[in-house]
Amino acid sequence: MKYLVLLCDGMADTPVEALGGKTPMQMAKKVNIDTLAKTAKVGMCRTVAKGLKPGSDVANLSVMGYDPFDCYTGRSPLEAASIGIDLKDSDVTLRCNIVTLSDDEPYENKTMVDYCAGDISTEEAKEIIKTVDERLGNSPYKFYSGVSYRHCLVVDGGTTDLGNMTPPHDISGRVIGEYLSKSENAAPLISLMKQSYGFLKDHPINIERQKRGLRPANSIWLWGEGTKPSIENFQKKFGIKAAVVSAVDLLKGIGKCAGMKTPEVQGATGYIDTDFEGKANAGVEAFKSGCDLVYMHFEAPDECGHRAEAENKVKAIEYIDSRAFTILLDYLKSCGDDFRILVMPDHPTPIATKTHSSEPVPFMIYDSRTAYAGVPTFTEETAKATGEFIEHGPDVMKILLEK
Repeated sequence: MKYLVLLCDGMADTPVEALGGKTPMQMAKKVNIDTLAKTAKVGMCRTVAKGLKPGSDVANLSVMGYDPFDCYTGRSPLEAASIGIDLKDSDVTLRCNIVTLSDDEPYENKTMVDYCAGDISTEEAKEIIKTVDERLGNSPYKFYSGVSYRHCLVVDGGTTDLGNMTPPHDISGRVIGEYLSKSENAAPLISLMKQSYGFLKDHPINIERQKRGLRPANSIWLWGEGTKPSIENFQKKFGIKAAVVSAVDLLKGIGKCAGMKTPEVQGATGYIDTDFEGKANAGVEAFKSGCDLVYMHFEAPDECGHRAEAENKVKAIEYIDSRAFTILLDYLKSCGDDFRILVMPDHPTPIATKTHSSEPVPFMIYDSRTAYAGVPTFTEETAKATGEFIEHGPDVMKILLEK
């Protein structure tokens, strides 16, 4: 038996005026998904338990079958694991975005223009973080470069009692002052952010980017604090070998902590310009190399939700279906084994709010051996209408694996 998880990050939404009152899932032409939905088990699942923030960390852990209340220690430690940072028990990590802030003074009056600095390239970002570490990276701080705008700060002997370190994608277009933590413990970190603007605004990389009409990466933004994670080995937990295919350090970090294969895919960006075919082929190769389950993570719908790009969110769903799922489905149909497929988002990322929501998400499970009642098309509304509901998110993996 082979198992495929098609995780469409942030795909679920609410009706969008620009789409004629429909959601991106309703608008998207997703032939493969909707064909399977006609004979699939369909319903809703609560991936973000009450009392937890609706991050991709918590939500994806749930879909993978892990209870965040048992194993979650913060977002950034998972990303640190992906980068290859060997954490000590006394280390505290923080996600270090490089962002675009407006040029208003003082720092508190600046606006969050872009939480990802215009999708800055990994090569450019590496130079930015190198400078940040040279200027700010003395004991107890060490900065590590990751992918695109996503990086990491490790604080030796730090604390997670930092007040509210707000994710930058939650405050797009807003003045940042009221979202800077007022905790005394956070004051040194806020100081690092302020200092970074002083020298990054004139960084050669940013001067060159502005000449090309691109947004400058003119400040770091620290959030997502946590400590060394402890996640049970996936094979030990479920008895099968698994792989995670993703462009995002967070997902690769979860995979590495869980002992799953995490192949690198050239051209995987986490946005709508990602190499959908390359990622699908990496998934096929993971199956061929002996994996029983492949967790295919696509970040593009989430990024489009954060940017309020309604048409691109529709395209992202369509590209996942036509460019990636076609390849994976063709392989599964021809490999000679029975297979089960789980399709779902981790959490909603509504275009109206441009940030994550804790609301339950639609799921569908297709089984090559069994025909369920199904739905005509896989959307938020058809999933709700079935009456199927999984209250405890981690149970969805047990259901997929028939545990």
